[in-house]
Amino acid sequence: MSGYGKLSPPVSPTPGAAPISPFLNRANSNGNGVSPRRDSHLSATAKRQKYFRRLFKFRQMDFEYAFWQMIYLFVSPQKVYRNFQYRKQTKDQWARDDPAFLVLLTFWLCASSIGFAVSLNLGVLGGFKFLLWVIFVDCIGVGLVIATLFWFLTNRYMLISPPRGQDVEWGYAFDVHLNAFFPLLMILHFFQLPFLNYVINKDMFFSRFFGNTFWLVALGYYIYITFLGYSALPYLKNTRVLLFPMSAVILVYILSLFINWNFSWLLSDFYHYRSHGRS
Repeated sequence: MSGYGKLSPPVSPTPGAAPISPFLNRANSNGNGVSPRRDSHLSATAKRQKYFRRLFKFRQMDFEYAFWQMIYLFVSPQKVYRNFQYRKQTKDQWARDDPAFLVLLTFWLCASSIGFAVSLNLGVLGGFKFLLWVIFVDCIGVGLVIATLFWFLTNRYMLISPPRGQDVEWGYAFDVHLNAFFPLLMILHFFQLPFLNYVINKDMFFSRFFGNTFWLVALGYYIYITFLGYSALPYLKNTRVLLFPMSAVILVYILSLFINWNFSWLLSDFYHYRSHGRS
């Protein structure tokens, strides 16, 4: 990983120390030269409105820092959440206030989905319907449901008692989903794409093993990064229970190898069905 050395912001500095990374300096600026401490008193609604106002102000976004986050979600996701902790110290919020990560994720969603549509020969109209489905259903729609579910469960059952006025921000729960979704997207819609038609979508044991292993790794990333996201919050307890679904994933993976379930093949058929109404 020596090639990424210049991209890597160090861990959060100790209290009272100056930031030692240019990424952290830029991440703590709102783009207008205003001290971030002035925004710490904003309500959740005001913070959300400010976030969406910045959604099309590309010059104010720190794409380099967002790209660093994407790299380290693969190689060392703990470092990403250390910088979330630093944001809490400086801006009094856990959720991102810079939409650069969301913009880059949208780019990768579009690029990988177009590649997937071409590989599956969905056609222009089918590919467009597929792209809209992946963005608004698979990523955003499912993300809203998962984020709301975790937001409710963590605030209801996992807060350390007494909570002392701290709770899980819904925006942070959605950020955790986006963090976990990015590696899953890249593994299933990008990394496995060159093998899809020639290796994976075949009626052979090796094809099933090879394709389903991509799913095992992708879901493992999603579960582990989700666990890291909530375990980074100092006022939550029993966060290890968020790793329990991994046991079910491993069990289903082993069973799939013996009962002829090729997840990538089934997914390809499903994509054909929802794009054209047929398999």
